Amino acid sequence: MIPTTDSIAYTNARNGLASLLDRVSKNSEIVIINRRNKPDVALISKEELDSLLETVYLLRSPANARELFKAIDESKQMDDATVEPQSVEDLCEDLGIVRE
Repeated sequence: MIPTTDSIAYTNARNGLASLLDRVSKNSEIVIINRRNKPDVALISKEELDSLLETVYLLRSPANARELFKAIDESKQMDDATVEPQSVEDLCEDLGIVRE
């Protein structure tokens, strides 16, 4: 799922920081904080960041990327009723991915 993205002025973000942090964390949102004469900054929950970093890590190897996309294609072709839930650890083992 792609998180929604919103933007907010720095002053408004500062004034409502607690509620902004709650919103980002609760809704898996990414909020862009606009700053005058400085680069904008993205506010993202740790959970979302961890997920993005894990995805980048898994896809940086062409072999892993091919296997992951192959698995996605295969899963799309399967009947949803026959798909058994699988843990991340089991999936990595099946795909030959070594997690650090």
